[in-house]
Amino acid sequence: MIEAPDLPQDLAAAHAMILAEREARLAVERVQAGERLLIEKLRLEIARLRRQAFGTSSERGRKLEQLELMLEDAEETLAAAEIAAQVAVAAVDPSRNEARERRRPMRGPLPEHLPRERVVVPGPSVCPCCGGDRLSKLGEDVTETLERIPARWFVVQHVRERFSCRACEAIAQAPAPFHPIARGRAGPNLLAEIITAKYAMHLPLHRQGERYAREGVALTDSTLADWVGAVTVSLAPLVERIEAHVRAAERIHVDDTPVPVLAKSKTRTGHLWAVVRDDRPFAGAAAPAAAYFYSATRSGEHVEAWLNGYAGPMQCDAFAGYNRLYDPSRKPGPILEVGCWAHARRKFFELADLKRAPMAAAIVKAIDTIFEIEREINGRPPDERLHVRQDRSRPLVADLEARLRADRARLSSKSDTARAIDYMLKRWPAFARFLDDGRLCLSNNAAERAVRGIALGRKNWTFAGSDAGGRRAAAMYTLIETAKLNDVDPRAWLADVLARLPGHPARAIDELLPWNWKAADHLKNAA
Repeated sequence: MIEAPDLPQDLAAAHAMILAEREARLAVERVQAGERLLIEKLRLEIARLRRQAFGTSSERGRKLEQLELMLEDAEETLAAAEIAAQVAVAAVDPSRNEARERRRPMRGPLPEHLPRERVVVPGPSVCPCCGGDRLSKLGEDVTETLERIPARWFVVQHVRERFSCRACEAIAQAPAPFHPIARGRAGPNLLAEIITAKYAMHLPLHRQGERYAREGVALTDSTLADWVGAVTVSLAPLVERIEAHVRAAERIHVDDTPVPVLAKSKTRTGHLWAVVRDDRPFAGAAAPAAAYFYSATRSGEHVEAWLNGYAGPMQCDAFAGYNRLYDPSRKPGPILEVGCWAHARRKFFELADLKRAPMAAAIVKAIDTIFEIEREINGRPPDERLHVRQDRSRPLVADLEARLRADRARLSSKSDTARAIDYMLKRWPAFARFLDDGRLCLSNNAAERAVRGIALGRKNWTFAGSDAGGRRAAAMYTLIETAKLNDVDPRAWLADVLARLPGHPARAIDELLPWNWKAADHLKNAA
């Protein structure tokens, strides 16, 4: 409550105080209204882009990043305006300070698994009303705040005591413990932190070194690089097992993305390929996994060599380098091309969005209807998916083919819409193949998601230092992305694996794979 001496003593001063408060409040509310409107628009646009499974990946990614930055800026501006409003109102009328805070959504509880540190605020020792000291505790109110302290560095000393036998004077000592890397002085948690920071959080080694130096531990870039190289060698058996698991899939997704590679006077372009096994859409029991490999060029011979022992469906784009994989005389058998409807739809969507082409818009609508059916059967067994596709999707696909052929007959070969239609009609058996196999997906989004992290990292680490660096990156992405696909924290998994791997029997290496490690961890926690 405002004390009487703080109030104006005459009517004119009271009017002036009221007008000043009103003007301050309206000015801030104008800012708040504009920022809230902008925030809502940005949130809707970001949500739309995140839900959108189509559109040019690079363009959509850049637009999404720009919108997220704009949203952050708008929310910061709104928060600053609200604080300014509270300060301005409090200066004129302290009683209304709390009332001006905007309504915020109800906050959920802080994570239950975090330890709690109690800071008890002492209660009164005497009654503020009567001054008596006969107080009885009724309960307590607890307000929680989330806190974090910087990383804690420490040195682990492995002490091996030596003993001498008084009978024979022989000296006995326990064998030296295994280290994650030979002659290395880095512990498994530190190594896992460095690896995940570079390949999962896209933080280059020199920036990590700068951060460690600020924390009081100087580690040169060459030291960090040596550790990363040594870890790659140590984890190679796991990479090989994941690659074998992917090659044994019933069907695979394949995509690639360019990566700049440092040369003598300039950078050249290498390629990282992602081969993904994900049986979850058709209720498969096998664990999902992503295997990556590097090539200096985009020649099809590289993917041919990597898939040398695989024969089965492959979901991919229309890259000409895949053509020899589809040869009926290929050994051990031809790979079956499965067209990506999302990739095809993207071409029509761009025409409908940019050129307002009614014909392209109608095709987009027809394809979206097929995708709606696919969303309903996602995660069901292959026989159920096949039944629904035969019953509901096949007539729609037949109608779409007839529409495409009729529209193509009316268009010039130089038309953008005609080129988009030709892209589908020339590969129509590959696009229609999903109708006869319940295991197949309608799109290659699994592989496109797998290369998205590489595109993000490429902006930070700029280029691979060499072809060897590209192969090393492929190995680390194989481990990290496979862990993510299995809902495993890559850092925790790598730390545990690096600690156990030196003494782990080679015949039991599969126990350390992310999906088996996760199952064992759950059993341990349950016990």
